Amino acid sequence: MSIPQSGGGPIEHHGQLAEYLEAGNKPAPDWRIGTEHEKFGYCKDTHQPIPYSGERSVLAVLEGLRDKHGWSPITEDSNLIGLEKDGANVSLEPGGQLELSGAPLETIHETCDEVNTHLREVKDIADKVGVGFIGLGAAPEWSHDDMPLMPKGRYKLMDSYMQKVGTMGRSMMRRTCTVQVNLDFASEADMVQKFRVALALQPVATALFANSPFFDGKPNGHKSWRSRVWRDLDADRTGMLPFVFEDGMGFERYVDYALDVPMYFVYRDGKYIDALGMSFRDFLKGELPAMPGEMPTMSDWADHLTTTFPEARIKKFMEMRGADGGPWRRLCALPAFWTGIMYNQSSLDAAWDLVKGWSVDQREALRVAASVDGLQAKVDGIDMHELARQAVNISESGLRARARTGADGMIPDETHFLNALHESIESGQVPADELLAHYHGDWNGDLGRIYAEYSY
Repeated sequence: MSIPQSGGGPIEHHGQLAEYLEAGNKPAPDWRIGTEHEKFGYCKDTHQPIPYSGERSVLAVLEGLRDKHGWSPITEDSNLIGLEKDGANVSLEPGGQLELSGAPLETIHETCDEVNTHLREVKDIADKVGVGFIGLGAAPEWSHDDMPLMPKGRYKLMDSYMQKVGTMGRSMMRRTCTVQVNLDFASEADMVQKFRVALALQPVATALFANSPFFDGKPNGHKSWRSRVWRDLDADRTGMLPFVFEDGMGFERYVDYALDVPMYFVYRDGKYIDALGMSFRDFLKGELPAMPGEMPTMSDWADHLTTTFPEARIKKFMEMRGADGGPWRRLCALPAFWTGIMYNQSSLDAAWDLVKGWSVDQREALRVAASVDGLQAKVDGIDMHELARQAVNISESGLRARARTGADGMIPDETHFLNALHESIESGQVPADELLAHYHGDWNGDLGRIYAEYSY
């Protein structure tokens, strides 16, 4: 989840809201790749989730990263709640999941190096305090009450509100993890094409990266339970955004959508002010009940944009949000998959050709089917396995055309980061299938085996 935004002055006219998004336009040479991933921490001896503070805790890991690896602290009410270094951030999700929000980098080689360095540093500190970290889309065994809420004002407000607007919001907050990539756009037209492709192909990402077949200590009937959770969270701020595919889509249309998303909070002087369910439109008129007479700033608008949770979203860049957290190779494969599609025009056009004939109902049905069946999903004659094969091939063509070298020129391009996805397509098996095979096979139903065998 995002940290408070800053640097924006007063909103003086409505046009500034779309201008904020439009300011993200960049020429292709300036496009960057920002990878984010979350992971669960647990005590190695008990397999229980780690608390915020104590000898074996999230705080101990953050302090170790700060003291040994040169990260600068981010605090809230004197609590250490994050770190920053070299354009990257380490932050806490509501249930103590540790997130790396990577720096905007030029190549997948760089972003994968960043992931490797981060996981190596985290393991260095975690091993010293008896903690492990594992990449899964959902907590396999732990209950809601097992996972303490982190000391962040934003999360306290959200935790209360989530109980009123859906059935699974609190599960999302404490018991799920994702990996996502943030990418740039050149213009409004480029944004629209990328946004449509991003939303339509999120079910493919969900299927390929499905890695949450367990919940509450047993199989849950889904390959991606994380995706299932997101479908019953808060209908006002989640979903596949059908309007993106309609005529007239642009920055202003997204502003209209975001203004209709109920507010969570206003951040002032280091404090989160409760604005749950209130309207940003009222805020623009100085009529916000929580702060009567006060006008919003651009920082408030930037904060509000972080509280929309569709399968893909825009701020000053675009976020791909459909994949489960997972093993190391998939942390590099996710940005590679989307970069190959989005950062080469021929590939982007090919991807649009692949999906442009789908209806609203088909896109939603693919989202549901992907969460249940992974690569075995089928909707109206659309075979997810074949669709994924085509999408990965399109991505590979895009990465080959980019020709961004690695290892001082020894590696000709970024296509090898897709190897894990090619293996899944050849076998028809995604991480969830592998986990279920172990559970029903050599693990003999002992889910505790997952920690030693699948931790970073």
